[in-house]
Amino acid sequence: MKNLIVFSIAFAAGACLTGALAAAPTAKPAAPSSKNCEINVASDKFTADLNAKTGTYSGNVVVTQCETKLRADTVRITTVNNQADKVNAAGNVVVDSPKSGTATGQSGIYDVPKKVVTLSGNVVLKKNKDVMRGAQLTINLETGQATLGGGVKGTSQAGNGRVQAVFSPNSTNSN
Repeated sequence: MKNLIVFSIAFAAGACLTGALAAAPTAKPAAPSSKNCEINVASDKFTADLNAKTGTYSGNVVVTQCETKLRADTVRITTVNNQADKVNAAGNVVVDSPKSGTATGQSGIYDVPKKVVTLSGNVVLKKNKDVMRGAQLTINLETGQATLGGGVKGTSQAGNGRVQAVFSPNSTNSN
C-alpha cells in the first residue's frame, strides 16, 4: 500500500508538470521534440533590463505553449547567450494542462537548461477529483521524476510539514 501511494504521488506530480511546461518527449530521448509550439506571453506591462538580460512581465501574466497555460502576477525571464535560461513566476502561480490537471503555488521557477520546474508555497496539485498538497514540488522534465515535499513542521504549510493526498478511485478520467 505504501509503495502504491509513493508511486501515485510521483506519477501525478510528474504527469502534471511534465505535460505542463514541455512538449511530450519523442520515442528517442536524444532527439528534439516533434512539437515546437510557440511560447506566447501576454501581460499588462513589460519591462526590459538589457544590462541584466531580463524581461519582466507584470499584471495578469499568461504564458501559453501548445495547450498549456501558466498564469501569475509577475514573470521574469532571464537569458544567457540570447537563450531563455530561467523563468521565474511569482504571485498566484497556476500551471494548467488539459492532460495533466492544475498545479498552483505562490512561486515557481523553470530552469530551462536543466529542464527542472519547482513550485513552492502551499502547492496544490489537482486532476479531476484527486488532490495533493505540499510545500514544494520539483519536477525533472527529462526523467519525469518528481518530489512533493511537506515543508517544515510547525508552520502553516500543508498539514504541519506533511504531504497530503486524496485520491478518488471512482473519478472519471476524461482524457
